[in-house]
Amino acid sequence: MLKAEENLNFLAVDLGSSSGKMFLATYDGHTLQTEPVHSFENGGISVLGDDYWDILYLFQQIKKGIKKAHNRSDNTIQGIGIDTWGVDYGLLDSRGHLLTNPYHYRDKRTDGIINEVVGKMGKKNIYSQTGIEFIWFNTLYQLYADQKYRPWILDRAEALLFTPDLINYFLCGEKFNEYTIASTSQMFNPIREDWAYSIFKGLDLPFEIMQDIIYPGQMMAEVSDDIKKECGLKESLQVNTVGSHDTQSALAAVPFDNPANSAFLSSGSWCLLGVELEKPLINNESLKKNFTNECGVEKKTSFMKNLSGLWLIQECRRVWNSKGQNLDYDEIDRAAYEAEADMFRIDPNDESFKNPQDMTDAVKDFCRRNGQPVPGNYGQMARGIYESLAESYKEVIEDMEEMLNQKIETINIVGGGSQSEILCELTAEITGRRVIVGPVEATALGNALVQLMARGEIENLKQGRELIRQSVELKEYN
Repeated sequence: MLKAEENLNFLAVDLGSSSGKMFLATYDGHTLQTEPVHSFENGGISVLGDDYWDILYLFQQIKKGIKKAHNRSDNTIQGIGIDTWGVDYGLLDSRGHLLTNPYHYRDKRTDGIINEVVGKMGKKNIYSQTGIEFIWFNTLYQLYADQKYRPWILDRAEALLFTPDLINYFLCGEKFNEYTIASTSQMFNPIREDWAYSIFKGLDLPFEIMQDIIYPGQMMAEVSDDIKKECGLKESLQVNTVGSHDTQSALAAVPFDNPANSAFLSSGSWCLLGVELEKPLINNESLKKNFTNECGVEKKTSFMKNLSGLWLIQECRRVWNSKGQNLDYDEIDRAAYEAEADMFRIDPNDESFKNPQDMTDAVKDFCRRNGQPVPGNYGQMARGIYESLAESYKEVIEDMEEMLNQKIETINIVGGGSQSEILCELTAEITGRRVIVGPVEATALGNALVQLMARGEIENLKQGRELIRQSVELKEYN
């Protein structure tokens, strides 16, 4: 346990779909503080029409961050934890070598696959075993696409590692599938806490490539000697399992004041909106409304909906800046404040916004198709998108209240999207709920918090969330 006047340092690696961030988290026995040490861009790389992740570039950046953190830290770094987006994976051969770059979840090879899989297995059958909402990019459909379009890859594969599992493997050589990231796959049974064997059998998918499950808050192994040497580490560095799905790391740091009537909103490129339950809720109504039951830290269930988030604003900004406007997010938000309210509404989760070449054109086309005014400038467009996002939150919360038979009075917003004051205000206004905002870097804090649990410095998630309340300032909207 922590001695007086001693600090513990942990490296929290948070890989998002558009950027990677690495934080040095310091625990002094009373508060947990994070300091950014390295950041880098991320995104899909298109090659001959296919979209991939450059996993080796990402790993190289992580090694740079380890070196920076080591040089900046006055004390030994006690551990490192990796969290990333969900569903994507790499395949290893019999010698432990990566067969190909992992596909990006927005790659078009899964177009139409979901209908084939549901046609073979039945929607109710799949949902009853996994409790996961049906989204075109789930691991299940990616793996089925591999079986259909490049079966020789699966013939050579001996291990499937999800993105954070793969990076952990690069760091220490151990092969596991972490519990929370496995649950994003739609191939994992959250009730039995094991793989959904009949789905593999029914679709003729290779079950033998799946790995043993490892849980958040476990010590995996020390980084390899090669990594230590390359990063200039003089002492060992422990690889710890965290909530490897970034949503679950973020949720671990949500400072609920009353979990029973509170929802969480992890706001980023995607928005994950839901409630924390003690066990999965899998029934006909949750299937009908396409809700997901994702596994979390301490084996809790995140009963939630995966919604399109700030991806729409990010893509609009990319288009605007490609035309020379050079806008930052503060400028966009200021213009949105000044724009007229209720000019138009879009469905943020409409297929047309999945991966368009020009998001601004996609928004305008949606407005034309639905007989609405077309935004004429970036302020009007941003305002309409923010209002539409808040409207989608309201619909999901009302669905959850109906299914859970309980009132949701508070929304806790965490993540990068919580920095958008106009979105937070609109969320409070349109949903009619109290909104508590913070921490912004919930994912990094939750990552470090679970590493503290692995070392036995804090006993449980409840104690960890109290630590977060002592460590950060929160903001409230009514």
